[in-house]
Amino acid sequence: MHLRVPPVAVFLIAAALLAAGHFLLPMLSLTFPGQVSLALLLGLTGLVPGLQAVLEFVARKTTVNPMAPETATTLVTGGIYRISRNPMYLGLLCILLALALFWGTLTVIVIAPAFVWYMTEFQIKPEEDSLRQLFGEEYKTYLAEVRRWI
Repeated sequence: MHLRVPPVAVFLIAAALLAAGHFLLPMLSLTFPGQVSLALLLGLTGLVPGLQAVLEFVARKTTVNPMAPETATTLVTGGIYRISRNPMYLGLLCILLALALFWGTLTVIVIAPAFVWYMTEFQIKPEEDSLRQLFGEEYKTYLAEVRRWI
């Protein structure tokens, strides 16, 4: 598998598009009381699954490199991975939503689903193919038990 765009780069592009939407299309923005507080809360909520996921990988001494899932040495199914197969990407999505809320940009209606679609098609599905080859039936069982996002 040859993944070409690192997930962090995809996240940064999506964040830049949200910022562009806010600054270039102000008529598609809204504000309300408590907006910044809610954005901070959502952003912090997004950090939790991502950090928990990284800690799970480190504890099991397997790769956290999303560009090379074929180098994984252990199938991680515990901790946050009992809730989501992709908590790092879920965390990035929450942070994107927090940015959109902070800026109040309604362009999130297009950008967030595009992020989910792109990550699913061009990152997650290829990762799943690699992990299926590496871990066989154990991974197939995990796929049946835990949802892709949440």
